[in-house]
Amino acid sequence: MLQNLISNQWTPSSSGESTPVFNPSRGSEIARCPVGTAADVDAAVAAARAALPEWSQTPPGDRARILFRYKALLEEKFQEIALLICREHGKTLVEAQGDLRRGLDVVDMACGIPSLLMGQKLGQVARNIDGEAERFPVGVCAGITPYNFPAMIPLWMFPMALACGNTFLFKPSPKVPLTAARLVELFVEAGLPPGVLNLVHGGVETVHGGVETVHAILDHPGIQAVSFVGSTPVAREVYRRGTANGKRVQAAGGAKNFMIVMPDADMELAADAILSSSFGCSGQRCMAGSVAVVAGRAAEPITEKLQALAKTMSVGATDEGAAVGMGPVIDAVALERVQRYLSLGDQQRVEMLVDGRRHARPDQGYFVGPSIVAGVAADSGLLRDEVFGPVLTLLREEDLDAAIALANTSPYGNGAVIYTRSGGAARKFARNVNCGMIGVNIGVPAPMALFPFAGWNESFFGDLHVQGNEGIQFYTRTKVTLTRWS
Repeated sequence: MLQNLISNQWTPSSSGESTPVFNPSRGSEIARCPVGTAADVDAAVAAARAALPEWSQTPPGDRARILFRYKALLEEKFQEIALLICREHGKTLVEAQGDLRRGLDVVDMACGIPSLLMGQKLGQVARNIDGEAERFPVGVCAGITPYNFPAMIPLWMFPMALACGNTFLFKPSPKVPLTAARLVELFVEAGLPPGVLNLVHGGVETVHGGVETVHAILDHPGIQAVSFVGSTPVAREVYRRGTANGKRVQAAGGAKNFMIVMPDADMELAADAILSSSFGCSGQRCMAGSVAVVAGRAAEPITEKLQALAKTMSVGATDEGAAVGMGPVIDAVALERVQRYLSLGDQQRVEMLVDGRRHARPDQGYFVGPSIVAGVAADSGLLRDEVFGPVLTLLREEDLDAAIALANTSPYGNGAVIYTRSGGAARKFARNVNCGMIGVNIGVPAPMALFPFAGWNESFFGDLHVQGNEGIQFYTRTKVTLTRWS
């Protein structure tokens, strides 16, 4: 049974209850995750509040030294953590390594916090008056993370929050608690003082705010800021409830990301990139390319290439780091959801170009292979909904304008990609498509740590995104001092 971490001590949950953690490659239980309570959250917040005065006054250079030690430990244990992700999530080893590496990029950035926190000063802003702006910590922050990136998304949050002088309460997904516990354990080993980072497990989130721990985090008067990543319905509710209680909230939701293939595109590059974008991580990511719109005469060559690549993609167990093209989805619920959408396609008589159900392995893990569907109606759930699985919808349009117009019918706004050799077409697309992260001949346009993860519309609720300068702004507040000396 896993435990919570409060003030650097592993502590049982007060509920005494737990939920199973599965190995998706086998369908077998590998651990038990405690169900946290409001009392557990209270204890974690009390520890964080007690640690805040000393930690917030710790010089940024001293905080950075702990972050450098943490980075070194993550690098030292890199393969161990990657294999842990494979075991509890089902990612391939390459995907798990990428998950951790992208998180480490944020730790790298946080190590430069002395420079990142430098303020502004202007002497003689008025006669005999000097002005100075400084960044101060917000206070106790909390992070609620999903299952799909067990390392990267938590590392988006607490390293930068702590670097800025805040203390933190981390509530990971109960589906991937083993990676979460290891990330926290290594930070303590790096020399983090008691109470600065606390871990409270909880149950599965729901549309109306979720389990007791989520409610407690959103309602707790001792928490000043909440970071969240998950589905759009939950993100919307987290933002509503958190802000109603006076908190800063950044809540990233779901997506339906469009990829446009122009007739002049490099078809080999486009096909490989679309395959990786749609079926990488078994389609379980908010930046997955889930709709490919082929313009004009691009339709036949790209369709043939995608079908051929998807049909030969290997699908198999990943828990021991085997080199396969795609692993399982996270659990039986996720598998049933993907199968339900494919069954919807059967009912709607769509063209099933590649049917991933042929990879099903009853009682041997949660497997479904890559699927490609065409002939989908505009109001179909296969086009409108976030399936969150390895399903690619293939559509045709006459030209770029029509393709952009179709992409802009989506209520979401995470990412969109164009494949073209034309700078004019790429610029027109980037300027006119209604979303926050654009790729030109890129499979997944997820920004590096220096840039914000800039979802728009129904993909994000809040004002300041994770990562980049916006992440630093979210975890700090500005104090302006005017001085006059006669």
